Amino acid sequence: MNRHQSRMVAMQIIYEWSVRPKDDILEITRTNIENNPIDDIDEAFVLKLIKGVRKKYKKIDELVEKAAPEWPIEQIAVIDIAILRLSIYELLFCKDIPPKVAIDEAVELAKTYGGANSSKFINGVLGTVYRSSDRYNKADK
Repeated sequence: MNRHQSRMVAMQIIYEWSVRPKDDILEITRTNIENNPIDDIDEAFVLKLIKGVRKKYKKIDELVEKAAPEWPIEQIAVIDIAILRLSIYELLFCKDIPPKVAIDEAVELAKTYGGANSSKFINGVLGTVYRSSDRYNKADK
């Protein structure tokens, strides 16, 4: 199973949920997976990410606001918020995913789907969140 493709699908689901927060994220997930042309999706991994983001998104949004105080959540592009919610969940709550992988994957998603400065913004926010987390290791550069 391709984790990069699975992250891309999870990010798209989180994006859709961010635009339509009253909709059930698990229904959005089911529809996205059923209608996705990519065969190489790890559905269990996508569901783990989606359920985790749904459970922790308020805490994650607080971390974003703390890491980027000059950027209130409502002023950040929705695609960037979706990428940040996904990647901060992976970074802080998925102990089986190395922090570097979570950050690198987020930057790649931002380069593909975000605006001109999205990858730099997301890298900066994730770096700040990571350095203030209990997963931070000074040896990681």
